[in-house]
Amino acid sequence: MDFKKSQTIYMQIADFIGENILSEKIKAGDKIQSVREMAASIQVNPNTVMRTYSYLQEREIIFNKRGIGYFVAEDAAEKLKEIKKADFIQNYLPELFRNMDLLNLDFKDLQEIYQKSKNGHSSEASEN
Repeated sequence: MDFKKSQTIYMQIADFIGENILSEKIKAGDKIQSVREMAASIQVNPNTVMRTYSYLQEREIIFNKRGIGYFVAEDAAEKLKEIKKADFIQNYLPELFRNMDLLNLDFKDLQEIYQKSKNGHSSEASEN
């Protein structure tokens, strides 16, 4: 895993796990790697992974079965979407709107760009 300097490592790990849940690479009810396994696989301190797991557990994305390990909650994907939507609205939209104003872009322009992007992604996925 390549880490960025702009975000804490434990949050990048949480995002990585969240993306795997949202893309259904990890499904509800699945057991996730132990703290030590995860730390070894991505080459970080186990305390960092423990902080990630605590963060995800506090948000009810994962839960711990004592002595067995951590598992993905049944409604993890829905909770992750809520968290990511709130983050997007609070942290990304204001800058997007500011740039739209500066560049004289409107929502119709964005909709056209979005549709082209969406069509491009779906055709790429069907080729693979």
